[in-house]
Amino acid sequence: MILLRRTYLMNKSVTKKLFTIALVLCTACIAQGQSRQPNTAAIQLKLKKLNVLASMLYVAAHPDDENTRAITFMGNDRLAASAYLSMTRGDGGQNLIGSELRDQLGLIRTQELLAARKIDGGRQFFTRANDFGFSKNVTETFAIWGKDEILGDVVRVMRQFQPDIILTRFPPDERAGHGHHTASAVLAIEAFDLAGNQDYKPDQVKVFGAWQPTRIYMNTGRFFDQSINENTPGVVMMNMGTYNALLGKSYSEIAADSRSQHKSQGFGSSGRRGDSPEFFVYLKGQKADKDLFDGINTTWTRVKGGEKIQPLVEKLIQEFVPEKPHNSIPDLINLRKQMMLLAPSVWRDRKLEEVNQLIQDCLGLFVELTSNQPWITPGEPITHSFEMVNRSPVPVRLVSIQNKALGIDSTMALDLTNNKLTLFKTKKPLQSGAGYSDPYWLREDHLPGLFTVPDPSLIGKPENGPAVSIACTFEINGEKFIVDTPLIYKWTDPVKGELSRPFEIVPPVFINLSQPVYVFPDARPKVVSVLVKSSSGEAITGTAKLILPADWKSEPASIPVTIGKRGEEKKIDFLVTPSPRGEGSFALGAEVDLQGKAYNRSVETIAYDHIPFQTLLPKAKASLVRVNIRKEGQVIGYIAGAGDETPAALRNLGYEVWEMKNDEVTPENLKRVDAVVLGVRALNTNERLRYFMPDLLKYVEQGGTLITQYNTNFDLEIDKDKFSPYPINMSRDRVTEENSEVRVLAPDHPALNFPNKITGEDFNGWVQERGLYFPDKWDPAYTALFSMNDTGESPKNGSLLIAKYGKGHYVYTGLSFFRELPEGVAGAYKLFANLASLGKQPKPQNQKVKNAK
Repeated sequence: MILLRRTYLMNKSVTKKLFTIALVLCTACIAQGQSRQPNTAAIQLKLKKLNVLASMLYVAAHPDDENTRAITFMGNDRLAASAYLSMTRGDGGQNLIGSELRDQLGLIRTQELLAARKIDGGRQFFTRANDFGFSKNVTETFAIWGKDEILGDVVRVMRQFQPDIILTRFPPDERAGHGHHTASAVLAIEAFDLAGNQDYKPDQVKVFGAWQPTRIYMNTGRFFDQSINENTPGVVMMNMGTYNALLGKSYSEIAADSRSQHKSQGFGSSGRRGDSPEFFVYLKGQKADKDLFDGINTTWTRVKGGEKIQPLVEKLIQEFVPEKPHNSIPDLINLRKQMMLLAPSVWRDRKLEEVNQLIQDCLGLFVELTSNQPWITPGEPITHSFEMVNRSPVPVRLVSIQNKALGIDSTMALDLTNNKLTLFKTKKPLQSGAGYSDPYWLREDHLPGLFTVPDPSLIGKPENGPAVSIACTFEINGEKFIVDTPLIYKWTDPVKGELSRPFEIVPPVFINLSQPVYVFPDARPKVVSVLVKSSSGEAITGTAKLILPADWKSEPASIPVTIGKRGEEKKIDFLVTPSPRGEGSFALGAEVDLQGKAYNRSVETIAYDHIPFQTLLPKAKASLVRVNIRKEGQVIGYIAGAGDETPAALRNLGYEVWEMKNDEVTPENLKRVDAVVLGVRALNTNERLRYFMPDLLKYVEQGGTLITQYNTNFDLEIDKDKFSPYPINMSRDRVTEENSEVRVLAPDHPALNFPNKITGEDFNGWVQERGLYFPDKWDPAYTALFSMNDTGESPKNGSLLIAKYGKGHYVYTGLSFFRELPEGVAGAYKLFANLASLGKQPKPQNQKVKNAK
């Protein structure tokens, strides 16, 4: 059904064959997305870029490793097609803006990279490598990633993008400082040779062909070589800090805006002005003399038949009128017709895409498609609204709209006259077999180092395509063009104004367990809560149940659920009794049965202002930890840092947790808590800590316990001698091997014996790492409890330091509790319970007698 605000001639008998012809006429859509109109300076820069056939691929390991200045300069000064290939999505890093870690953090950092590329103009690629955490050598990295798989991905991206030059951020050796960094350079160099080999990965060759880049250089600098300059042998120096008058900024200023999108890593950058030399050292291929594109043909003559294109582009550039960009439409259409006569190639298709976008830009053609719901389940009808406006005097006609998933295949005759708004609606059911919209690399269970991507056509892509997009075919000067328009959901916030998020396809029902870990400290049953939420437009009736390990029982076994409308949810409780067979960690699942079909997907959403709204649909699961754990005390004060799940873990142990705001940290309030925990990197992120740290240390002196979790040794918000009662020197020491031996240095220390006995076995099952940023020097007042190290390294003894201060205890720990507790690691729970219970140790018998006297 199509509802029009104005009356138009409509004919729904158009055949798919007609649409196919239109699609053939346009190998690349004019646009995708709710693009906003660029100004004429940006259009002029795009026109100039049409005349340059050069390409550069930047290669590194993680989000934020890329040199945004190099990408900005290459794309906006040299006008080259520029892209960044990141080996990983940064899943193993830390998070300064929230508590998301691992897969969720990788999704945030993916979107931060895409936000950065929108600013600097580059494209974004990834391999399937999972960031499993800090790696000290490339051998470990390749063993966990699977070198052959990731090498194949790098070659695939090179063949697809076909760069003339490749730039690596790191050297292919230990100077890179991280196994992932080294691996990214090694893989780039090996892929440089393999990409042009027809016999390597012939399945890729069938799709993309083989491709041999001209040269590969490393983007070095004075962080690797203090003496480097433009006269160093084998080095090319390029000044990448120049000013772009069309953009009104230097490339360093644009690069700073781009780099500042890495907000989860605290990488906000200030813009620099003036010259900024970048140095590039030769690795392989043809050597350059003064410029990285030396000897590379970057004109249209590199394409067979391109000599006819060049003068057409030059004419467009010379005759462009900023006040009347629509004057360029006839020449753009003529240019497009001539390009279509060229043989298919990367450059033909790339430039056709640029021309198609320029046609839309010069028309001021706005096309937007919005849904009345952010989520729809397969088989349900969608009401979607079209908004179109042609902001030019050039006649434009909408001739068809088409989408297979919605069964839309309609011819139209809508004339879009200058600045006259066109609005209409359609309502169509989504096909019942439509797939869900969760991130493609997270749909399947994955290995620690490698994501599972069954569809090879998705490898390299930064994200899914739109869940639903409608192809709008327009006719301009007798030529047909397609604008592929994604469906979005839009609303108005009273403070922020107009906001939007991607439209997504989801299951009809979600089932979320109330917490990621359930700790059973004894054999008594415990309530497990489940939240069932409907995303269906109709009432749903079904049965919810838990999926329990053998010998575990729930009461009742299942619970009927009825929910009346979309968005409503119902909380249901099961009483779970652990197995009588002993301790261990187990998996818990949940599902809802609707009309004989089981649904086991939960929903997780991520919402930050600097990235689009994100939805994940992981399987509903949690960890069951059956371990005999005792704890002492009742109330824990928690002061947030960069964000972690410690409060939830403490509640799991039976503590009442007071998440204290800064103004609540007072001497009077501290008397009400049994221990205080500082969140991870609190000393780096909480600028108010310096003002109430004296109160915290006084609290310790009077008998309290303060547990300070890891911080970095830079960007401290407090003087280094003010956060602890005795000196501690933080370092970059870390133990990355999660299975490394843990040696107990002080077996009789109270923290290892009360209320739970702690041994080296309690470090079994840890994930990703032992810990990070351990102190390497400390006052003799501290007792070091553990010693550990990675293979071949010297012992690191600073993972857990405890000092008696006055009547209380000060704890500093770099152990990665922030990773272990959310994963349900039993030993981490036992050890943290002991730390929180330090102030509740029973007094020695002779002390009691003395006090009695």
